[in-house]
Amino acid sequence: MNRFLTFIILTLLPITLLAQNDFDSLLKELDKTVDNYEVYSIRKEDEINKLKELLRNASADLQKQVIGQKLFDEYKLYQSDSALVYARNNLQLVNTLKDLSKINSAKLNLASIMGILGMYKEATDVLYKMNIQFSPDLKGVFYHVNTTIYDSMSDYTTSLEGKKKYELLTQQFRDSTIQTFPSNSNLNFIDQASKLIGNQKYDETLNLLLDYFPTIPKNNPDQAIVAYLISQSYHGKKEVEQEKKWLTISAISDLQLAKKEYISLRSLAFLLYEEGDIDRSYKYMKRALEDALFCNARLRTYEISKMMPIINEAYQKQNETNRSQLILFLLSASVLSLFLMAALFMLFKQMKKLSTAKQEISIANIQLSQLNSELYVFNEKLNETNNSLSETNLLKEIYIGRYMDQCSDYIGKLEGYRRKLNVMATTGKMNDLVSAVKSKKFIENELAAFYTNFDQTFLQLFPHFIKEFSTLLIDDEITQLKEGELLNTELRIFALIRLGIKDSAKIAVFLRYSVSTIYNYRSQIKNKAVGPRDDFELAIMRIGKDIQ
Repeated sequence: MNRFLTFIILTLLPITLLAQNDFDSLLKELDKTVDNYEVYSIRKEDEINKLKELLRNASADLQKQVIGQKLFDEYKLYQSDSALVYARNNLQLVNTLKDLSKINSAKLNLASIMGILGMYKEATDVLYKMNIQFSPDLKGVFYHVNTTIYDSMSDYTTSLEGKKKYELLTQQFRDSTIQTFPSNSNLNFIDQASKLIGNQKYDETLNLLLDYFPTIPKNNPDQAIVAYLISQSYHGKKEVEQEKKWLTISAISDLQLAKKEYISLRSLAFLLYEEGDIDRSYKYMKRALEDALFCNARLRTYEISKMMPIINEAYQKQNETNRSQLILFLLSASVLSLFLMAALFMLFKQMKKLSTAKQEISIANIQLSQLNSELYVFNEKLNETNNSLSETNLLKEIYIGRYMDQCSDYIGKLEGYRRKLNVMATTGKMNDLVSAVKSKKFIENELAAFYTNFDQTFLQLFPHFIKEFSTLLIDDEITQLKEGELLNTELRIFALIRLGIKDSAKIAVFLRYSVSTIYNYRSQIKNKAVGPRDDFELAIMRIGKDIQ
């Protein structure tokens, strides 16, 4: 059972929220319409002024009667007194035309506006004297005007007997209206719905009107009437939210068409009052009262005057409550302001101290930043020194090992060369001995082997030396090696420079050249450098920096 109830609640909750959002949006539109009521009144006045201008310029009686009828229609639900003037003028005018149908139509207009003005006796006298049999096309209107007047009289009278009498007459004329008007006419639907509501057949009323309402043009005054009848059906079914929704729709239509004689806004205001929305209720009721007084709609003024004091009293009480709450709030705010000022004073002192501390910290941070910069520079130099030492140590390690191997190899070769010379000497081969001593072949071979060993060791340490060296030159002619060469003389000079031997004299001794020759080689190659020649040897020192 609990699960079933939960399911029902979860199913209906989104629908309820959606309906509430729909009603809230309608209320906002109604608020905007109430606030802008003058815009719609100005629009209505513009239409009326245009018709008045046409009437002033009209010469023929028939033309005046047509324009007068339009002015009556515009004034009927806008300003009853003016509508009454045009109704009487039109009746005088059609009397001269001797057209019975137009005369009866003018009398019906006069009776209907008298009903709005509360002139029920005068209205019924006009209707009683009419011979509607000679105007069969006006029978439906005749019955409808009687229905409206007797319905208003039943609402207005305080006598129970009179109320029953007028209600009976209302029902009789309504039945005649329904039988007379075409079944698809607005008045037929309105009277059918009124009859069904009177008989408490609310579902049938909704079935009749909910499908019919969307077919009514927005600028048709009957739209508000049909929406009001729908709200009354929901009132009978005690569905308050739907009742409020359709009252709001009806009120929006009334106000946007600048109708001053209406009931929906007043009814909605009372519902909102009962729900505690006093501000909106007062605002709507005040607007309804001002419109009823402007229109001189006596029944609506009477209805509003009975409810307005109740809502006004509640509004005043709410204002008093709000005023008391405001005074309490102001007192509380004043006390809080004193505490706040004290807190701000203490905060200001603390902020002043904090500002001083921040300045000291800022100075310390600047000094620390400077020390960090200096330390960074020092670390960079130390890293470079460590890298250089690491590289130097590696070079020393490799070359010492090679040097010891080569020295041991040279000692062995010298011992073999000595034995060879000793054999020549002991065997008496003096000529061979002299030739061997004079020959440079042994030295040249050893020197070639020495350079080959140097080249191999260097390229082992700096395998990309030749490629990187060539990128530092305008052309790569110098790095073009002969077959079998590992390094040529120019490359060996700068290989020695890369190893840290920068003295031309030492390089000359190593390579068996004169100092001037070494100097010339170095100058010629620097002249072919891509960048500044003075930075060329620094660039050489950066070749193979990742050696470890």
